[in-house]
Amino acid sequence: MAMDTSTLPPPPVPDPWPAPTASGPIQAVVGLPGSKSQTNRALILAALGERPSTLLRPLTSRDTLLMVQALRALGATLDERDQGWVVTPGELHGPARVDAGLAGTVMRFVPPVAVLARGDVEVDGDPRARDRPMRGLVEALQSLGADLEATSGTAGLGLPLRLHGRGSLAGGPVTVDASASSQIVSGLLLAGARYDAGVRVRHQGAPIPSAPHLAMTVALLRQAGAQVDDTETDVWDVRPGPLHLGEVVIEPDLSNAAPFLGAAMVTAGHVRISGWPRVTTQPGDRLRDLLVAMGARVERHADGLSVHGPGTIHGVDVDLHEVGELTPVLAALAAVADRPSRLRGIGHLRGHETDRLTALATELSRLGAKVRVEPDGLTIVPRPLRPVLVRTYADHRLATAAAVLGLVVPGLQVQDVATTAKTMPGFVELWAQMLSGPPAGAPR
Repeated sequence: MAMDTSTLPPPPVPDPWPAPTASGPIQAVVGLPGSKSQTNRALILAALGERPSTLLRPLTSRDTLLMVQALRALGATLDERDQGWVVTPGELHGPARVDAGLAGTVMRFVPPVAVLARGDVEVDGDPRARDRPMRGLVEALQSLGADLEATSGTAGLGLPLRLHGRGSLAGGPVTVDASASSQIVSGLLLAGARYDAGVRVRHQGAPIPSAPHLAMTVALLRQAGAQVDDTETDVWDVRPGPLHLGEVVIEPDLSNAAPFLGAAMVTAGHVRISGWPRVTTQPGDRLRDLLVAMGARVERHADGLSVHGPGTIHGVDVDLHEVGELTPVLAALAAVADRPSRLRGIGHLRGHETDRLTALATELSRLGAKVRVEPDGLTIVPRPLRPVLVRTYADHRLATAAAVLGLVVPGLQVQDVATTAKTMPGFVELWAQMLSGPPAGAPR
């Protein structure tokens, strides 16, 4: 059956969305959709393979369907079967137009693949996408032998891109500054085995943010049969050779667990996430330690992970450089904590779906908290919160963070909650299910 890659419709809810208020401690079991980061990495590797591969339980969201559309435009075939997607590689070709939307994984993973196509490939996205950092990737591809044209915008070289593919790329050693995004390195590594000389990426600059995502990239490359040497700090060497991902099971998206576990925190309730992996490269696994620091009791089970919210949430001073995507929900929790919090190491969030530091400071201040924007983070001083219309700036994580506060701030509304479809379609429905309690017979 052909996969439907049409734009996902917004949830059938009013805009603005009246965020539900909890009537007491939440007790729920939540099953999450698949990891966006794993799904889009696996799609790239499957499309670059020598024979078909299968992704089981992939995420179907705006970001992943944009990746599907991009790879189909370049020559791959993707079909939906049972609980998975079958990806059949094809000869990469242009002309093609790629819509990256606001997906960092699409705008940074597809160009290193597109240079292998024969013909021209254009990559563009939403207006905000043109402000996201791309210079490191553009300059690296040019250094490796790619023929491309980039636009000089507010963030330097970036979208829209026009790539003139010749069917191959020389590859070899390249030095990049990936301090703006780990996706710059991941994009080069994912396609590197298909370059004539492979690729040897050396990062030179400030520490790379979201480094666990690099471990995820390397793990999936090795699963696909690539030879990867990452023993030297800030150096990744991918040897040229064939790829075949085979069958891969996509884990639940642990970063998307944050609002649901945050619900347990603010209501002093108990939420269990089913299917939480024992071993994972997902940065969202850090939630376990971070929520304990804020007062939670966390338990591992054979079939998941449980968080018991505290009576009082503790303010924290934490470095979130490797897990910046967790910042919005942690900032929401900090706004109702017992003392000020300092969230550090997240200056790079200015280049995400929106300037997340400014957006969080603005909206939390409107709610009543005292927030100071620092060069590398936020200082949040809790104060009594009042209901307002929380603006989301087309950022899915701001929408879910606002939903957490809505549980304890009656009357809070969320603008454009449909933006959650970027990585979690059906969020409103999942939220409602959580509030209705665990399914009958489910252990608590």
